Amino acid sequence: MKVRMNILSKYIKGDKYLWAFIFILVLFSFLPVYSASSNLVHTVGSGTVFSHMGKHAAFLIIGIGIMIAFQKVDYKYFGGIALLAMPVIAVLLFITLIQGNTIEGANASRWLTLPGTSIGIQTSTFASMILLVYIARYLTRMNLKKKPITLKNSLLYLFLPMFVILALIFPANGSTAIILFFMCMTLLFVGGYPLKILGAIFGTGVILSAAFVYVAFNHSELIPSSRVHTWQSRIESFMNDDGMVAYQVQHAKAAINRGGIYGVGPGKSAFKQTLPQSSSDFIFAIIVEEYGLIGAAVIIFIFVMILFRIVVIATKIHTFFGKLLVFAVGLPVIFQAFVNMGVAVHLFPVTGQPLPMISYGGTSLWVTCMAFGIILSVSRAIKSKEELELLERKNTDEVIQDIA
Repeated sequence: MKVRMNILSKYIKGDKYLWAFIFILVLFSFLPVYSASSNLVHTVGSGTVFSHMGKHAAFLIIGIGIMIAFQKVDYKYFGGIALLAMPVIAVLLFITLIQGNTIEGANASRWLTLPGTSIGIQTSTFASMILLVYIARYLTRMNLKKKPITLKNSLLYLFLPMFVILALIFPANGSTAIILFFMCMTLLFVGGYPLKILGAIFGTGVILSAAFVYVAFNHSELIPSSRVHTWQSRIESFMNDDGMVAYQVQHAKAAINRGGIYGVGPGKSAFKQTLPQSSSDFIFAIIVEEYGLIGAAVIIFIFVMILFRIVVIATKIHTFFGKLLVFAVGLPVIFQAFVNMGVAVHLFPVTGQPLPMISYGGTSLWVTCMAFGIILSVSRAIKSKEELELLERKNTDEVIQDIA
């Protein structure tokens, strides 16, 4: 037992509470994924329930490996990595956008297949994290240089890259681009960016989005990768007052209603067969059906506790970059979780956002694991009050020696 604990302590570093909540989500994920895997067998047209379970387990094992690897990296390096990755991800987003993939006649330019393999990655998911870490790096550099923040000195190095990434994501994945834009605005606000400039940037984003939608509707030949008609359909279904909501939402609400307070029991979902994306985008509806409002409350509580640990870590870390980095990678995970649950209960239009650490899938899961790995890396660098006083004394002594 002692040997096992030593092995765990060797790999499991950083905030122990955060690790505990992550592992609870990982272990729980097998239950709804197993239940919904029968739908995967039908939609994919191959494999068995157990083969999809094995695939989910493989995704999780790789994800945990990524998390462990990232937590061992000094968090101060992630800013430089994001800087180098920005042009690379921009190129990948452009290639993804122009490839012209379709699913049942609709544009689906979201996935990029790795050359020589059948593995597909959703480039916008990686781009979101890279952009937010890049913004955290920029704000930190401005803070260290004590430079006044103006629109002029931010235009080239902050807002131009930000809008380029958003513009490459928006045509094929509007919901992700909108969420990312709000996350960028939130991070800039947390980083102390002037509200007046933020208001101007927010207005510019809204105007550019409206212009894109207008052109896509009236001159579709100019933007062949647009999904505006899909967005229109989803919004109209959401706003419809006569109750004729989209097929997915109808079945999701029926599943939630059937679950009641206590649920129908593990594996006993009736809607896992008829609800599209029941193993990913609408997995929360299956959770409520099988485990009831009590099960839903437990999941919500865990994500709230993860948010609490994010805030605690951001508060305790002694560097400005560490604080912004934790918020940059942590808040999108929590926001995505509540958007996913909100869609299932018809609070938001259908967005296609999976439930972090629970939904079946690779790219989103791995990026979430990267985010948790980065947060754990920051938590490892938290110093006690005595250590901070010693570090401050050491820096003061070095300054005195330099002056002498």
